[in-house]
Amino acid sequence: MILYPAIDLKDGNCVRLLKGEMSQATVFNDNPAAQALAFEAAGAEWIHLVDLNGAFAGQPVNAGAVDAILQAISVPAQLGGGIRDLETIETWLEKGLARVILGTVAVENPDLVRDAAKAFPGQVAVGLDARNGRVATRGWAEETNMQVIDLARAFEDAGIAAIIYTDIDRDGAMGGPNIAATEALARAVSVPVIASGGVSSIDDLKRLRDTGVIAGAISGRALYDGAIELQQALKITKA
Repeated sequence: MILYPAIDLKDGNCVRLLKGEMSQATVFNDNPAAQALAFEAAGAEWIHLVDLNGAFAGQPVNAGAVDAILQAISVPAQLGGGIRDLETIETWLEKGLARVILGTVAVENPDLVRDAAKAFPGQVAVGLDARNGRVATRGWAEETNMQVIDLARAFEDAGIAAIIYTDIDRDGAMGGPNIAATEALARAVSVPVIASGGVSSIDDLKRLRDTGVIAGAISGRALYDGAIELQQALKITKA
């Protein structure tokens, strides 16, 4: 299982939100590139990036911070937030991103996901963010009636590289991930599933790993707060 340290970008800073609320942001580092480099130095094999402002704006907002991160690190990075057309996808991949994450457009324009996955094989993931099993879009501000597993199955034959599943009500809350829902999703589809939201302890990582079907886990606040020590966590997830 791959551990993805998370860097969420708001107004150029590295922050964490509580349950997806932009008004509940805690700044952990005003130099995101330095934070990414620190994660790499500790042994991280991937970096997970989110343009929070972009998710609401529908277009990249923290591009400068992402550019700085990409120039600083040598490990692959994936980015979500405000990526809603093929031109933006191509631009980011040309700048050195290993993978783009499509969330809102997966609901609003599923054909774009299919076109992107075909044009950029292995470099397109789908982000499924949910409250009570229902997908939310536009920076988690709008809820749909679509069930996570139904939407995931709709993309199973599209050639996407991964599905990133976030339980919004657990994100940043340090209460543990929704392991049952994540495992159910991973068993329902053949696409690799990455867990996100609430990963707050070494025990959480062990439980995710021990399902045997979850391909990765994203953690942010727990790394910044010191609840998870990254080098120890990397050993656990590789075990």
